[in-house]
Amino acid sequence: MRITLSFATTADEYLDDASDRRLMISTPEDWAAVLRLREECDAILVGAETLRRDDPALLLRDPGARARRVAAGLRPDLTKVTLTRSGRLDPTLRFFAEGDADRYVFSERQIPEIETLATVISSNGPLTAAFVVTELERRGVRHLLVEGGAEILKMFLDAGLVDVVRRAVNPQLRLGEEGGARFRYEPPEEAVCTFENLGGMEVTTAVVHPDTTEEDLRWLTRATQEASRCTPCASCYCVGAVIVLPDGRSFAGHTHETSPTHHAEQEAIRKALAAGADLRGAAIYSSMEPCSQRSSEPESCTQLILRYGFARVVFACYEPDCFVCCQGARILREARVDVRVYPELAHAVLEANAHLKR
Repeated sequence: MRITLSFATTADEYLDDASDRRLMISTPEDWAAVLRLREECDAILVGAETLRRDDPALLLRDPGARARRVAAGLRPDLTKVTLTRSGRLDPTLRFFAEGDADRYVFSERQIPEIETLATVISSNGPLTAAFVVTELERRGVRHLLVEGGAEILKMFLDAGLVDVVRRAVNPQLRLGEEGGARFRYEPPEEAVCTFENLGGMEVTTAVVHPDTTEEDLRWLTRATQEASRCTPCASCYCVGAVIVLPDGRSFAGHTHETSPTHHAEQEAIRKALAAGADLRGAAIYSSMEPCSQRSSEPESCTQLILRYGFARVVFACYEPDCFVCCQGARILREARVDVRVYPELAHAVLEANAHLKR
């Protein structure tokens, strides 16, 4: 999933004022650009406090934008997402009442009064950005736009999950003591930044993680091809894996290649270690989500990936709930490993495992 974070502040870094009215910081030109950005995304996420304070509908109202989305095979409105710890959400909010959109509410508790209006996803514990991203990705979201408020913006940035940050500053607007939520952001040194002026708004777009789709698909295709070398087994998936080191060397493996208990990731790791490779900072491409729980080996593939210090994990297909409920992607993200998923290759992976269909 690609995650874009977008926000606007006053010159003294306030997201809003202290009143109960919605403060419009953006100029019309900047707001038009924000709407174009929304059009490109699959889902939009704001916090529950933003819903309670501003009551946004989060819709695309431009007929041209809606038509373009439909022509691209998308629903006219973005999937709408919110997060709440308290569960305090009014069912009459425009988030629920307006638009033709899927709606997801992430909550630390059940909210029966809105279960007919939205899909409520309970974390059964503290909400994390990694949990939210993984659950949305499982449901088909490929590009998520996060718009705030301050606590939500910080949550995603602190988790290291944001790929692009769009910061718009209105240099003509200062709130001083009338300011409400304040938010300060400085792009990391490695970010590639572009700057533009939109009707007086000073807009900085910082690419924190470059788009690696082309390279990822190339290596991931090789991993799915490696999976075809597996002998089908009733007790495990046919999976292929490829490790790519920072120096360009690669090592491939597939399920049960040398042992009846080895998974594909283990086989590739075994070959890399035998060649004297240092796996810290390496990428591993697996046709399926690395396992997080198993009984035939002392460590899951997720634990191995963390122990050896891999920086990136790329896979095509989330593990189906056939044997266990896999949590590999979430665990890796919570450990700040860069996880990328390309479901356009999932069909081949599922086809290779057709023998396990029930």
